[in-house]
Amino acid sequence: MLVILLGWVAISYSFIARPMRLVDTLAAAAEQLAQPGEEPIELPEPMEDLEGQLNAVRERALRDARAAREAEQRKNDLVVYLAHDLKTPLTSVIGYLTLLRDEPQLSPELRSRYTGIALEKAERLEDLINEFFDITRFSLTHLELEKQPTDLTRMLEQVASEFAPQFAEKDLRCELELPPRLAYDCDPDKLARVFDNLLRNAFHYSFPGSTVRITGQQEADTVVLTFTNEGRTIPAEKLERIFDQFFRLDSSRATRTGGAGLGLAIAKEIIALHGGTIRAASADNRITFTVRLPLQGAAARNS
Repeated sequence: MLVILLGWVAISYSFIARPMRLVDTLAAAAEQLAQPGEEPIELPEPMEDLEGQLNAVRERALRDARAAREAEQRKNDLVVYLAHDLKTPLTSVIGYLTLLRDEPQLSPELRSRYTGIALEKAERLEDLINEFFDITRFSLTHLELEKQPTDLTRMLEQVASEFAPQFAEKDLRCELELPPRLAYDCDPDKLARVFDNLLRNAFHYSFPGSTVRITGQQEADTVVLTFTNEGRTIPAEKLERIFDQFFRLDSSRATRTGGAGLGLAIAKEIIALHGGTIRAASADNRITFTVRLPLQGAAARNS
């Protein structure tokens, strides 16, 4: 009887202790997952499937953390560049206005010329300040949709017409191949911002004298829009990051094209809120952005 009793106790302890050891192992794995490192999570053989799932979550968390650090670094670098570059147009504005004040005998031609330069520098200063505001708004604003029936054909025609003066500066032509009506239930203000960002991007990176093409059509239950411009081919490594926050194709301070590197990131977020996707492709000195918007179940993420 003593032997039987001892055996029963040993077996009972084994059955009780084993789950407790697994619980301790899971607790350690959870703690490792809360502060993921490069070391993979290791679990006993019976928990091999769970080990794979936890390591997948760990790797995803590490990727997200790296992406966040890189975005923050790009943002900090951009703020430093903008702060430095604010001085140049401001100094010019002050200089030319001082000259106009202190030299009353200037000829009308010179006065007009200096006034024009001061205005141009002031407009540049406004652009830089707006970039600061874009950075702040992107960090603080949560986008929400206010949907209503919209004719995308009419919207695209209107947005394209607003760019006509800018396009004329570079002798750019804008061709639209759209159906007479392209109905879609969306947030028109935010979707117009997407189209504005895509056309602004085309303006900055198109060859002078080239053509920007906008096409649209309905394919089954999806609206497909493409924006194509002729410009230098974007390298594959940059194309993969083109929708990243604060990423700019040309980060040199000498070439101030584009903005804070938020236009395409915001466009992607707005399209995703509508339940759609946006993709970029580039080859043979041609850049194409393809937007796909579902006609049913749009704005699936708007919760």
